[in-house]
Amino acid sequence: MQVILHAGVHCTDEDRILKCLLRNADSWRHEGVAIPGPSKYRKFLLEALNTMGKGGVNPDTREIILDAIMEADQAEVDRLILSHHSFFSVPKLMFEGGRTYRKAEGRLQTLQNIFAVDEVELHLGLRDPATFLPAAFAATPHTNFQDFLQGVDPMQFRWSDLIRRLRDQVPGMPITLWCNEDTPLIWGQIIREMAGIELTRKITGAFDLFSQIISPEGMKRFRGFLKENHNINEMQKRRVMAAFLDKYALEDEIEEELDLPGWDATYVDMLTELYEDDLYTISRIPGVTVIAP
Repeated sequence: MQVILHAGVHCTDEDRILKCLLRNADSWRHEGVAIPGPSKYRKFLLEALNTMGKGGVNPDTREIILDAIMEADQAEVDRLILSHHSFFSVPKLMFEGGRTYRKAEGRLQTLQNIFAVDEVELHLGLRDPATFLPAAFAATPHTNFQDFLQGVDPMQFRWSDLIRRLRDQVPGMPITLWCNEDTPLIWGQIIREMAGIELTRKITGAFDLFSQIISPEGMKRFRGFLKENHNINEMQKRRVMAAFLDKYALEDEIEEELDLPGWDATYVDMLTELYEDDLYTISRIPGVTVIAP
């Protein structure tokens, strides 16, 4: 069985990926794809991981977990999809000990040990630190930004450091990544990759994010274009989406207000440039696949 874990990161899709997957769950069930509702496993899975991380994995653990979270007969499931934004940590402890998601590799290793006879894959959406750090801070009870960062310097923050740690801990686990900033254009591919279906296959909700950042008139014209040009491929479709965004984008939906002491335009631009350089570094890490427009 393939076990697909979507572990965030925080402040990226806000559970919209899971909701889209669940909307298509009935269509994929007969193909061996199981997508349990989050209430069946999120709390239970973390409690199990915390317990087993301390005492080791019992041989029966896999069956106990699967019995608890799956409605379908295990023999009929080829692909199990789990989505948990706080798999690595709750937001307020994101930088506990001055390290980004310091429990991430340990929890991932424990999950791998539980599903040792299965093929486990990790899927992650990343986000520009210039917007990620303020958004993550706002999602916590912290009132002081420096208390939240626990000594982490935003200028030294690199997603590649986290990805390397994960690769070092579980080197055989494939990792699929994408940029949150790109998700409206690659949404359909993200969903299809997680479900393990053909990239040309129609799905419900393929334009969910795109429709939220484009005007109603623009969305109507875009759907009309697709109806008249139904044979265009995925790359052509993305170029068309980008063109429509240039003309019909809702600026209030794509622009973000940043209000942190010392974070002027120059500082924010520098964080974004470092992020873009870091993405290139990540793309060269063995075992990592980056979905890009």
